[in-house]
Amino acid sequence: MVVKHAIRIGTGAGYSGDRIEPAIVLAQKGNLDYLIFECLAERTMAMAQQQKLMEPRLGYDRFLGDRMRAVLEICFRKKIKIITNMGAANPAEAANQVVETGKQMGLNGLKIGVVQGDDVFAILDWERSPLLEIPHNASAVKDKAVSANAYLGYEGITEALAGGADVVITGRVADPSLFLAPMIQEFGWAPDDWDMLGKGTVVGHLLECAGQVTGGYFTDPGYKDVPNPADLGYPLAEVFPDGGAFITKVPGTGGMVSVDTCKEQLLYEIGDPGRYVTPDVVADFSHVHFEQVGEDKVLVAGGRGRPRTASLKVSIGYLDGFMGEGQISYGGSTALARASLADRVLRERLGMRGLDTSDLHSSFIGYNSISRTFPPSRPIEVRLRVIGHVQSLADARMIGDEVENLYTNGPAAGGGATRSARPVLAIVSTLLERNRVHPQVCFREV
Repeated sequence: MVVKHAIRIGTGAGYSGDRIEPAIVLAQKGNLDYLIFECLAERTMAMAQQQKLMEPRLGYDRFLGDRMRAVLEICFRKKIKIITNMGAANPAEAANQVVETGKQMGLNGLKIGVVQGDDVFAILDWERSPLLEIPHNASAVKDKAVSANAYLGYEGITEALAGGADVVITGRVADPSLFLAPMIQEFGWAPDDWDMLGKGTVVGHLLECAGQVTGGYFTDPGYKDVPNPADLGYPLAEVFPDGGAFITKVPGTGGMVSVDTCKEQLLYEIGDPGRYVTPDVVADFSHVHFEQVGEDKVLVAGGRGRPRTASLKVSIGYLDGFMGEGQISYGGSTALARASLADRVLRERLGMRGLDTSDLHSSFIGYNSISRTFPPSRPIEVRLRVIGHVQSLADARMIGDEVENLYTNGPAAGGGATRSARPVLAIVSTLLERNRVHPQVCFREV
């Protein structure tokens, strides 16, 4: 095996609806070896499973076609491999869509690897699997469940890459594993070299949320200013066989890469920095070191790792009633008083119509929706937001209807009313023995 001196990995997306233009810039100007699209949140997967139940040919990311049309030809010509979890609940059909796009572009020889096996609905022991968030077993939500997906690691992706895939499409894979896989493939890291896997996971975690590490989530005007955020460049990492890496972006793009942007992203969504559990390794972020080595270029080193756990996390998506919501705005010196009266009237009206208001929540946006400790004493504009968790769609619609009725039934001068009613897709988690989950890889070619 020939080990490369370094590989360059770019992040084309950090969530499903992310911008597409930065990925094009990375493909064109990033001198990449790999372009990663990380697009799958827990709730996104459950929604995808719902779509697949209604239409068996759906269930993959709705922006898959747009992203592939934007970068597939560039990447194929430049020999940049694409890795993405946009397969969501239906990686096989997602691969079919990429095949069709490749045919339309005349990309003869394009090879797509498909990683499946994360759907564990049929093998989960619902009666004996305790939920992590609530004191019940998974059987408590089984009748309402629409999905149960285990977080896979790097193995299926490396198998697809070893098989010559130009594009790898997965379902539920842990976010940093998408980035760790090409490092393992290119550098030949052993599956039990925990420190190397920990270092690679650090890099993957820094990259996985795209524009967050290049200043997007960092921006706070007047306190943490970031140049040209409208043209935010997405990150890329130059990774070395020893696990060290430079985090940077394409020159000339907006945003910034600094020690501070990297520190903030390192701690994003982290509970215990010394024990970040992934399917591949228990990573230790507590000794990570950053050093600014150039403009928009940061050295990252010092990650560690310990042996991976014997179980995998499983996210269960289930239907949990409905959410009804209504909003209306009031302005002027008595805005808060009128919004407060509107809230009281609304609750009385819903009670008169037989709705249980015990799970009804009100916020006065502009007054106490964010901070209830230090609200302004006399706001001159307030938006009342009322939201309730109910068990029927009719009751959910009733909440919005009553808010809209405030237009003509008072208090005075309410405006901009909106309403919505939607099913609640809730997420809970459990664990499943690793040896019961087996990634499967197949290939499609143009």
